[in-house]
Amino acid sequence: MDLRKLKTLIDLVEASDISELELTEGEEKVKISRQNNMGASLTPTNYVQQQIRPPLNQQPQTQTDTLEDKIDTSPTENKNIITSPMVGTFYRSASPDSAPFIDIGSTVKKGETLCIIEAMKILNEIESDKEGTITKILIENGQPVEFGQPLFEIS
Repeated sequence: MDLRKLKTLIDLVEASDISELELTEGEEKVKISRQNNMGASLTPTNYVQQQIRPPLNQQPQTQTDTLEDKIDTSPTENKNIITSPMVGTFYRSASPDSAPFIDIGSTVKKGETLCIIEAMKILNEIESDKEGTITKILIENGQPVEFGQPLFEIS
C-alpha cells in the first residue's frame, strides 16, 4: 500500500470522530485506530506498530454556521432512514456558494442526489434509494460521518 494513501487515511481518522478504520486491499490489510485522542496507531498485517501523532500546529476547527434549527436527532417511529454508505465528510451542496441538493420538506425520487460525501479527496454523490419527503436532516454540513450513520429521515 502506498505511503501517501496511508497518510491520507490517517488524516481522515484524525479529522473525524471515528475511533477505528480498517481497510483491506487485496492481501494487504491496514487498521488505524485512535488511542486516547493522543494519536493513531497503524497496524499492517505483519503486526509492526508505528505511532502516528497529529501535527503540533493543528488547531481544533470551530463551527461558525450551524443548522440547529433544521437538525433534529430525536427518534421517530415508522420513518425510513437514509444512512451513509461510507466514511468521509458530509456536504449538503456541490460547492460552498451553491444551494443545497435538498432541504427539509423536499420531495425526492429514487436516484436523486441528496448530498456529497468526500472520502480521500474524492467527492461521492449520495443518491436516494427511496421516494418520499425529507422530514429531518440528521447531520450538519461539513461534519465527518461514519459508515452506516443516519443522514436523512424520509417519509
